[in-house]
Amino acid sequence: MGGTLQEVPEVYKDRSPIFHAEKIVTPLLILQGEIDMVVPKDQAESIYKIIKERGGVVEYKLYPGEGHGWRQEANMRDAYERELAFYERVLGLKN
Repeated sequence: MGGTLQEVPEVYKDRSPIFHAEKIVTPLLILQGEIDMVVPKDQAESIYKIIKERGGVVEYKLYPGEGHGWRQEANMRDAYERELAFYERVLGLKN
């Protein structure tokens, strides 16, 4: 990135989706870990809200107790099933 957030804040702002959510037009599935330290849940929820408010296609699922990636088998299974169902709906793969 060319430096830390303090050294090059403009680079971080330019590359962070949170500052560009209003430009997202492609359908988006957000699968979020409640304790994710990489992508905080408030950022994911903000992106969801911005897209939803302007009528975009967006779905959101919060996984309690999960971080950036799934550790619990039930959540892994749920995430895969949600992804498949999302692709089927969005891409029209299933009647």
